[in-house]
Amino acid sequence: METGRREDEASQAARERIPRIDPYGFERPADFDYASYEDFFSTYLRILTNRAIKWSKLLKGKHSVQKSMKVKRYVRKGVPNEHRAFVWMATSGAQAQMDQNPGYYRKLLEGERNDKLVEAIKTDMNRTFPDNVKFRQTADPCLQHTLYNVLVAYGHHNQGVGYCQGMNFLAGYLLLITKSEEQSFWLLDALVGRILPDYYSPAMMGLKTDQEVLGELVKMKIPSVANLMDRHNVMWTLVVSRWFICLFIDILPVETVLRIWDCLFYEGSKVIFRVALTLIKHHQASILEATNFPDICEKFKQVTKGPFVTECHTFMQKIFTEPGSLSNATITKLRKNCREKLLAQG
Repeated sequence: METGRREDEASQAARERIPRIDPYGFERPADFDYASYEDFFSTYLRILTNRAIKWSKLLKGKHSVQKSMKVKRYVRKGVPNEHRAFVWMATSGAQAQMDQNPGYYRKLLEGERNDKLVEAIKTDMNRTFPDNVKFRQTADPCLQHTLYNVLVAYGHHNQGVGYCQGMNFLAGYLLLITKSEEQSFWLLDALVGRILPDYYSPAMMGLKTDQEVLGELVKMKIPSVANLMDRHNVMWTLVVSRWFICLFIDILPVETVLRIWDCLFYEGSKVIFRVALTLIKHHQASILEATNFPDICEKFKQVTKGPFVTECHTFMQKIFTEPGSLSNATITKLRKNCREKLLAQG
């Protein structure tokens, strides 16, 4: 009884110290564990301060950042929020594109509109981050307006893709970090056009392929889970499609998603497989307890919750160790095989 009361008091005290709305504008969920978050953050704050000093030294007087082993190491240890837009733009190639196309974004906004595209984007506006105060219509400024502009411009820039659900969340996160429409547009182009090719095109062939690739990687690295999925005829797309489409937005905690994106812009889509494999491998004992289809789906929801994913610094170290080696050659080969298989199925 006494222990329980002390825990309640600690939780209440933490709740009073930690704002209900996080630094990015998201309301903390009703079941948010304030006490364990405070424990984690008191340690993480020291890491952030240390990283901020190192990044400031690295970037001092620089107008760009060149890729190198040192920069890669720094990126994996986390980019401080004040430098994120700059580093993402430089490492993803978005800055180079923006510099080569001055005025292009404005031109897209001033051009003719495809009514069908505009309508699809408008429909999704209120569905984008209803739990974020910056996207509410009552907010001033309201990020829905800038989000609308970025998505309309992108839909006209990349007409093969146009607009697809999921892109609203990507663009929304980019706006929260860059606070710039034009930078968000070019980073969205880096993601949709280069880093995740064919994820958002009408046939979504890239997305379907990569889900199958994950299945093959699980067979290689965590065969017991692959066998469980086979026995119960569970298709990978049913449990992981949102991981890929939303790049872990609304699935993992915000700070963890941003740390994943630091690496995604620098290292490419291989990072998504590393995160997925780490989540599955770390929780394989729990997943293997599942005895039926609904159980498996529930277990996959649980793997994205709890201290393991909240403690983003440790989690990011794990993604580069727990899955073991994962070469680009392996991914390329698996993509080729899985794509051919999917095309053959029609």
